[in-house]
Amino acid sequence: MANQGKAYGMSARVAAKIEGKRDPEVEDRCRQFIEHLTGEKVTSAKFEDDLKNGVVICKLINALHPGGVPKIETSNMPFKQRVNIENFIEACKAYGLKEQEVFGVNDLFEAKNVPQFTQCIVALGRRAQMNPSYNGPLLGPKQATENKREFSEEQLEAGKYIHSLQMGSNKGASQAGQNFGVGRQIITETDEGQLPSF
Repeated sequence: MANQGKAYGMSARVAAKIEGKRDPEVEDRCRQFIEHLTGEKVTSAKFEDDLKNGVVICKLINALHPGGVPKIETSNMPFKQRVNIENFIEACKAYGLKEQEVFGVNDLFEAKNVPQFTQCIVALGRRAQMNPSYNGPLLGPKQATENKREFSEEQLEAGKYIHSLQMGSNKGASQAGQNFGVGRQIITETDEGQLPSF
């Protein structure tokens, strides 16, 4: 992490909430996924410490999407490490990940939001399963594929005459005989001019 002091107040509550979202089991599966595809060992207790320079994750995206990051910076200078992370994020988008599936540079570099980073790795694993030549470890659920349906003109025409229950037809059902509480009371004055007592 950068030179940051202890967080207080709202910042401390937000940091605690984000830290509470960390799942060691998911992080361990992400670690195994990264190690298998890159051949690099991720040994730190907090795996983001080994990954924050961006070298290993750039190798990961290059294993899935060759040429995704053409030049990996190996310098220990922070801005070069941040460039690696930025290049990884752009390569993930080019590989097919959506904007909401990737993370911000500081989420990993400064460990601001590690759960967002692990979500990105799981999304990479899910996206990799769509590639028929992929034979690596499975990470995350299989991504849904399109199930396009073709209907003939006769089927489409027949569908115009079917009334679903959502269209107001329930086989003649009505509200007749239903009583929702007490009926409306009409009270009139009695002969003596007083209201009747109940």
